[in-house]
Amino acid sequence: MPFLKALTIAGSDSSGGAGIQADLKTFAALGIYGTSAITAVTAQNALRIDALTCLPVSLVVSQIRSVLSDIGVEAIKTGMLGGPEIIQGVASSLSRHPGIPLVVDPVMAATSGSALLEEGSLEVLRRRLLPLARIVTPNLPEAEALVGSQLRDESDCIRAAREIHVMGPGWVVLKGGHCREIESGPAGAREVVDLVFDGSRMHRVSGPYLQGGPKQGTGCTLSAAIAAFLAKGRSELEAVREAREYLSRTWRSSGESGQAGGPLHHFHAFWPKSGDG
Repeated sequence: MPFLKALTIAGSDSSGGAGIQADLKTFAALGIYGTSAITAVTAQNALRIDALTCLPVSLVVSQIRSVLSDIGVEAIKTGMLGGPEIIQGVASSLSRHPGIPLVVDPVMAATSGSALLEEGSLEVLRRRLLPLARIVTPNLPEAEALVGSQLRDESDCIRAAREIHVMGPGWVVLKGGHCREIESGPAGAREVVDLVFDGSRMHRVSGPYLQGGPKQGTGCTLSAAIAAFLAKGRSELEAVREAREYLSRTWRSSGESGQAGGPLHHFHAFWPKSGDG
């Protein structure tokens, strides 16, 4: 039986916690053969980005073309794109493949706070890439940047999800991890709630609130998992729900390394943390 395949178009993270590395780990853990087009090379860890160089647009486009013209994929996701020229090139390339579901993670900053999107990129992202997306997955700061206003409460977030949908994506997943208020679920359990808008109905996908500071690569991992489940033929809502469950498991199993707490454990189902087995 042939492999199911997915393509990630994103930046390289030297620490392995986010970007291309997190995406490929996620694909592999979920049984998807991962391919990649690297947009930038970074020297980074969970604390900071020490150096960043975007690759030439022609090289990014050539990587995409090489993968899609031969191997083919069942789903595509984008992460860090760096600047407007790369966004234009990626959008032009992907517009030739409208039948492949695209997940856009509109990465604008690293978990450490370092900027990852050049000035002048937002309008190109809105105008060229979002209309191609099956699903877009902004966190709260990214949604605020896309709509140009602060989101103070859930009603603001619902409005923003609707406004982002007007920009062209089929589905909007406004992630709840950055929300200022964490909701209480059954028996007082704390939950993170993603707002998922399909163009007519607002769905709520909840997951457990997990203690600890922000972990590097959570957004990359969630969007890659959504792409993986779309590649498996799941519906959009099923893909979001299963991706949220996978992210929760990777967080619970995360290790302790470095000064910022440690990376997600993408392969928790296959091998334990050191000292667990």
